Amino acid sequence: MARSIYITSAEGDTGKSTVALGVVDLLTRSGQRVGIFRPVARSTAQRDYVVDLLLAHDGVDLTYEQCVGVSYEAVHADPDAALSRIVSRYHEVERQSDVVVIVGTDYTDVAGPTELAYNARIAVNLGAPVLLVVRGSDRRPEEIRGMVDVCLAELRTQHAEVIAVVANRCAPEELVTVRAAMGTELPAWALPEDQLLNAPTVRALMEAVGGRLAAGDEDLLSREALDLLVGAMSIEHLLDKLTDGAVVITPGDRADILLGLLMANAADGFPSLAGIILNGGFYPPSPVARLVNGLGQRLPIIRTDMGTFRTASAAAATRGRLSADSQRKVDTALALFERHVDTQTLLERLDVSRPSVVTPLMFEYELLDRARNDRKHIVLPEGTDDRILRAASTLLQREVAQLTILGTEASIRARATELGLDISAAAVVDPKDGELHDRFAQHYAELRKHKGMTVDRAREIVGSVSYFGTMMVQLGLADGMVSGAIHTTAHTIKPAFEIIKTTPGVSIVSSVFLMCLEDRVLVYGDCAVNPDPTAEQLADIAISSAETAVQFGIEPRIAMLSYSTGESGTGADVDKVRAATALVRERRPDLSVEGPIQYDAAVDASVARTKMPDSSVAGRATVFIFPDLNTGNNTYKAVQRSAGAVAIGPVLQGLRKPVNDLSRGALVQDIVNTVAITAIQAQAQAAAAAQAAADDARAAAETDTATTLATPTAAAATAPQGAAQ
Repeated sequence: MARSIYITSAEGDTGKSTVALGVVDLLTRSGQRVGIFRPVARSTAQRDYVVDLLLAHDGVDLTYEQCVGVSYEAVHADPDAALSRIVSRYHEVERQSDVVVIVGTDYTDVAGPTELAYNARIAVNLGAPVLLVVRGSDRRPEEIRGMVDVCLAELRTQHAEVIAVVANRCAPEELVTVRAAMGTELPAWALPEDQLLNAPTVRALMEAVGGRLAAGDEDLLSREALDLLVGAMSIEHLLDKLTDGAVVITPGDRADILLGLLMANAADGFPSLAGIILNGGFYPPSPVARLVNGLGQRLPIIRTDMGTFRTASAAAATRGRLSADSQRKVDTALALFERHVDTQTLLERLDVSRPSVVTPLMFEYELLDRARNDRKHIVLPEGTDDRILRAASTLLQREVAQLTILGTEASIRARATELGLDISAAAVVDPKDGELHDRFAQHYAELRKHKGMTVDRAREIVGSVSYFGTMMVQLGLADGMVSGAIHTTAHTIKPAFEIIKTTPGVSIVSSVFLMCLEDRVLVYGDCAVNPDPTAEQLADIAISSAETAVQFGIEPRIAMLSYSTGESGTGADVDKVRAATALVRERRPDLSVEGPIQYDAAVDASVARTKMPDSSVAGRATVFIFPDLNTGNNTYKAVQRSAGAVAIGPVLQGLRKPVNDLSRGALVQDIVNTVAITAIQAQAQAAAAAQAAADDARAAAETDTATTLATPTAAAATAPQGAAQ
């Protein structure tokens, strides 16, 4: 039987969906098959946005129809029959899940104790413990406590088991006071109000006023409207009232205001607007319309036939929702949940155990968690790419890493704001200007003087974003770099070869892919860099890949792949792998390695028992070393496409400091994962450096002690012979 949790409240506007999203996220990264169930949906005519939000989360694999119980109409018509239907529908979801997140009603009907009591009845009949959410906005801490007490009494009257309480949308400065007021009877957490989560999108405002897009970029309708202004005054007075993310409502026949707003939106030093609504059914005459179109602006301009009062009233009444199409809102909600809820305590209360398998989602979440535990500074050279800005927003909201983005600050920040992203916590550096450019040019010229490099030529070279970012890493201004979304692999790696160079004892830079299968993670190398490595290089790749595996919590058991297993085959290709295997054993006798070995013998226990019954690696290999790039690249892609594996990488290895390359087709989540990987590599290198320094200090101290003990004291050394008699 699946475990479950029932998230409910006693009123509307509690932000229950934020808590539900956080719980789903927590459970999916704990390796569970998570089901979603909504006992009472808002309407049968329209899809429930909370269900859509939770279904969009990775790791939830159900249809919308499976997740919905009954409508409000069914509850009103016959509460008992509706409850019976709810129980039946729930068990259909339960059979396909390890744990089910049940989201109670939204009080869009008649709010009151009766609705809370009905939620309690549902929870009891589903055997689900309750996570109670209460609204903190516009309430003093003692009022929040009073609401909690009333709700707990009602829930317990209905015999529902409450396991924890969340006070959501509290005043940020009162979080500690609110938690204290709620007492210690049950685990209790307080989440702060966040303006963004309550902000409607520009599209929602357009729909509310019955408008249509007259000009601008339709993609920008998904931006949140953080403020609402009625612009009926003259433009010189209106300019002082503009704010970032504002939507301005103005009569459609006020061409002066429209043009003034468009110029202000494009000008440095003015806020970035989210949209303009032209009311009254008017639109500027043809000459002005041509001028608007000629400006090439992307700001959404919406037309509505409503008058000013009706337009402003409809827009002001539009409620913001946490929906799957706003990544910034999702990131913000998850970050609030992670910061303010003791997730370990919640899991213990649910008695959810961690499974032994490692799913792709679990692995990706572990990457973010590990990066978050010791935040490193990563430089992103490609600030002109929207995917980089979206990934940066997610990384900053989730506190995965500190970031520097390269490019022109004004244009990058303007584009991020235009996309509705928050990158305010990132540094933005122009690689062609400033003191760093001159400093890097001097350093690069010195580094490459044996190649005839001059300072003037170096200034041109370090103005390239890849060279500039690499210099930041080399000089300790960043811990790692991630690039390649719009540049070639060579463009990303060549500066690292010249400036950062390889780790001592490693002859070659190579790569691995972290292959996330359904139940485990494997390491494939080298699938991206070296076309035809020698036996010595292949041994280096194997050792580097084993060290990378350890960094990501994978026990390295190395399979040196070939078209034959053991001593069964001969030929130059097999001999190369055999020699490489011998070198790995010689250099690192502590590693478990087998080769040459075929892929099936390396991964399948039954084949291994036949071909290599005495091997500790065969049948259970975790690190697969391919003999050449042709084999490796094709194999990883075949496994990725045929087995549905998630391929994370390429992860570069063998450099003294971490630099990683992206595919030019990288998705935002790929960039997020690669930054987390780079941060973890930086953590490992910092830990190794700290350990080496400690070992050196200890060795020096032992040497000093030995020298002191071996050297006679000054008095003894100068005393006359026999003086001690």
